[in-house]
Amino acid sequence: MNEIKQIIRNNPHIIWYVKNPSTISIESMVEHILNYGSWEDFKTLINTLGLHDTAQIFYKTANTSRPNYRENYKHYFDLYFKAHA
Repeated sequence: MNEIKQIIRNNPHIIWYVKNPSTISIESMVEHILNYGSWEDFKTLINTLGLHDTAQIFYKTANTSRPNYRENYKHYFDLYFKAHA
């Protein structure tokens, strides 16, 4: 969890509009990293949470009535997790 927060701290552009990023949920952190992070940030996320847990969080938040994922990123990570998780 601290490594995920470190991704956010090292890349403030990922979550620039949140006043206190340390208070956001793990679901929100994953969402922001997938939407706005680099491939290196994604690999750190996978190494920290694991591929299966990251995929679970993605599907939990991506399949809501108002998902916050960019459509092309949602499609990409859907294909990625179906192939690898």
